[in-house]
Amino acid sequence: MYANNKLSKAVRLAVAFGAASTLSGVALAQQETEETAKIERIDVTGSRIRSTDIETSQPVFTMTRMDIANQGFTSINDLLQNMSTTGAPPISRSAPLSSGENVGGSYVDLRNLGTTRTLILVNGKRLGITTSGYQDISAIPMSMVERIDVLKDGASTLYGSDAMAGVVNIITRKDFEGLELSIYGGEYDEGDGAKKNVSLVGGFASDRGSVTFGLEWRDEEDVWAKDREFSAVTYPGYDINNNRTLVGQYGRFNYDGKWWVAKRPGDALSFPDDFEQQTYANGSSNASEQMHLSSPLSARSLYINGNYSLSDNVRFTTDVGYTDRSATRQIAGYPLQSTSTFGTVSGWYLDADSYFNPVGEDVRFTRRGWEVPRVTTSDQNTFRFTAALEGSFDIGDRFFDWDVGGVYSQSETVIVGRGDYYIPAVVEATGPSFLNSQGIVQCGTEANPIALTQCVPWNPFAGFGAGSVENSLSDPDIQAKFYPTSHARGETTTSIYFANISGLLFTLPAGDLTFAVGGEHRKEEGAYAPDALAQAGLTSTLAAGPTRGEYDLTEYYAELNVPVLADMTGAKELSLSLASRYSDYSTFGDTTNSKVGIKWKPVDALLVRATWSEGFRAPTINNLYGGGSQSFVTGFIDPCDSVYGVAKGTARCLQDVPADYRQLQQGFVPTTGPAAQTPVPFNSGSNPLLQPETSETKTVGFVYNPEFLTDLTVIVDYWNITIEDTMVTDSANRIVDDCYVGLEEARCAMFSRDPVTHIVSELTYGLRNAGVTKTAGYDIGLTYKLDTEVGTFRTNWNTTYTLRYDSKSTNDPEARMTPDVGFETFRVRSTLGLNWSLGDFSANWNVRYYSSMKEDCYFDDRCNMPDFSADWTNDLVTPLDKKGSTTFHDIMLSYNTPWNSKFSIGANNVFEKQGPIMFSQPSANFSYYGGFDIGRFWYFRYEQTF
Repeated sequence: MYANNKLSKAVRLAVAFGAASTLSGVALAQQETEETAKIERIDVTGSRIRSTDIETSQPVFTMTRMDIANQGFTSINDLLQNMSTTGAPPISRSAPLSSGENVGGSYVDLRNLGTTRTLILVNGKRLGITTSGYQDISAIPMSMVERIDVLKDGASTLYGSDAMAGVVNIITRKDFEGLELSIYGGEYDEGDGAKKNVSLVGGFASDRGSVTFGLEWRDEEDVWAKDREFSAVTYPGYDINNNRTLVGQYGRFNYDGKWWVAKRPGDALSFPDDFEQQTYANGSSNASEQMHLSSPLSARSLYINGNYSLSDNVRFTTDVGYTDRSATRQIAGYPLQSTSTFGTVSGWYLDADSYFNPVGEDVRFTRRGWEVPRVTTSDQNTFRFTAALEGSFDIGDRFFDWDVGGVYSQSETVIVGRGDYYIPAVVEATGPSFLNSQGIVQCGTEANPIALTQCVPWNPFAGFGAGSVENSLSDPDIQAKFYPTSHARGETTTSIYFANISGLLFTLPAGDLTFAVGGEHRKEEGAYAPDALAQAGLTSTLAAGPTRGEYDLTEYYAELNVPVLADMTGAKELSLSLASRYSDYSTFGDTTNSKVGIKWKPVDALLVRATWSEGFRAPTINNLYGGGSQSFVTGFIDPCDSVYGVAKGTARCLQDVPADYRQLQQGFVPTTGPAAQTPVPFNSGSNPLLQPETSETKTVGFVYNPEFLTDLTVIVDYWNITIEDTMVTDSANRIVDDCYVGLEEARCAMFSRDPVTHIVSELTYGLRNAGVTKTAGYDIGLTYKLDTEVGTFRTNWNTTYTLRYDSKSTNDPEARMTPDVGFETFRVRSTLGLNWSLGDFSANWNVRYYSSMKEDCYFDDRCNMPDFSADWTNDLVTPLDKKGSTTFHDIMLSYNTPWNSKFSIGANNVFEKQGPIMFSQPSANFSYYGGFDIGRFWYFRYEQTF
């Protein structure tokens, strides 16, 4: 016990003389004594009590700076995305159809529970959030990262809202002296997707303090969908009809019950001489030809950490960060349909009196704006500032540590876009027009002409070899009228004030009874305003309203670490950790959440641990005050479709549709597969009456370090998470599936069908507190080091095995839970890292494994589970297709030069593995999982220390 007290005293002295600290623990500067070397390895993420014991009752995974260096990634997101505990990327860069303020950022999703249920800390303090509650980790330059701690346990009692799935704590470098330059470059085998990174880390230190700074520039170029087999078309391996849309760049019109397109070459004026009936061969488009598979981005970052001892027992600490990020995405030109509704415009025609109307009567038409693809650039700058006073004092033999300070974070976003039609200009340009006396086609009539400066007539059938450039979409005058530049703006601010104190209450026979108490006040403010024309519904972009709101909260917590037994047979150590947190929100009221942890060491080599905790997630500004929006749902599946529907012909379907009913896609034509984009938009919105989600988390596991093999560590943890009152982000597919497959009448009332076509014509979905999510599984880890005459070998293996991930989006007690393991959630994710080093040489081989997945059968010849049924399908046969597992291999070779530098070359996905084709498009807008590698990537890195 004397040694423990002595070690505790060393911690206090180190803090007093300038060791770096965080709210979640103390990282001490390297000292010469053996005792303080132990202190440096202390990791107490997950506790507010500053401790000298690295082993806790909570499962924490640590990625050290060496681990980071042994992987060929350039961003924190890439590192975390390849952990076994990480779920699907929340906004994949392979999803260019994504829109809004969050696009372009990098987010973490632990356990596949959603990024808003994973809390991100930087040096123990919250990272700022968007109005949707997303925390962008790209704001932290990777060159400034010392280590990353991942708490794989609920932690709302210690950190508040959002820490349901776990906590990621990014610890930055401190007390650095000198300069370190790093240059990185690489690209895919295909010669695209180049990545460049240049960083400079420097610092200086004195007896009283230190300053460490990091500068980083990162640039990642685009990869086009057309340049990869799995993304070049919608359904790789199938004929043209499944991969193209008839609402294409070749304008068409409907006449005499048929669709007609202009002949090429031709004048696109006279009917029928200049026109022919449309087919997929002469009048369709492949949208993938104009889309990004991986969208480009660039970022410039500055991060500064400083500390200064004001006295022997008090010091000032600060962090300052600034990031300027730009991300661009491109998707195909807008598929305009004159029957669509935009704001107050509810369909229109190419006027019978238009000079370019070939048949002399009103006709409906479609035209994709191929000449002007939709391009959106999101520019965001983020500023972060933290400042604190911290210190320590003694009262008799009792020690105490305290800190008080604040955090300020602000992000400003400007989104600039072009490529959507300005509908009033289109309607006017397709109205009456005539050939004036100067031989110029002019809007209006000879009796009532419209000035050429106000309106330019449009021939929607011209282009690509048909008609003239003038009055086509290639005409600069047309583009100037049709395609305004849009501007959306967003701003969020996070302000936090905190105070904490921890220390020794008294000493029990088994050790020190320690505590921590503290309080925090936080205010979140946010606004996001879409372009004014979009808000008014005057452009072809999806209409959306502005989001604006704020809330504040005050929280208090208490934590105890209670030693129960020590140095006894069968109980080298037995202790309890207890914590509780009270949170009072200005929105929904208050909530109290508690936690209990047990740590038991029957022998020195074995640690057994278990936790039980409560958690919550508060509604975000967007959840509560977000403006409504419209979207054409991609991948919509109508269960009642008479060709592809899984519930076709059932009594519930026949109640709403005829036996020969067909689902319609864009262009109001029957679908050529089970899933298609809706021809009409659906609506989504917020809910100011939302209440917080609640959770219960249980973990139990062990850590084994055998005495006969001291460099071996085996870790096994079981975890179980239940989330109730979930804020359900409904989907159109889930609603209709619950209606016709799950037979939930409450869900059937959430949409209506067109009385003529019988398609789902109106569907509104938003957030609500309903249902439950349950997930459980095992985390298994193994590390080993072996010293030999031919070098040192290190192994680091981590596997997550998910037993279940079941959910339902209703409070109906009769409704069955829907499983997700093996569908959107991998049953097994595993990573294996092998490292060899000898003198100045080293080599790394990393393996990333993803288990098999299942999806609906889109085609009969790709349907290896045609008779699948289960209780959650009400024993209805729902054919599935099972995809195989996927393994990626990465290699890296390094050499330390005599002039204090290090040179590395490597390849990620060195065997050029391609994952399975998945028509369900998980986390992507293509038939490929958005988290998989898209080719073999070669790179080099040069690091120079001065």
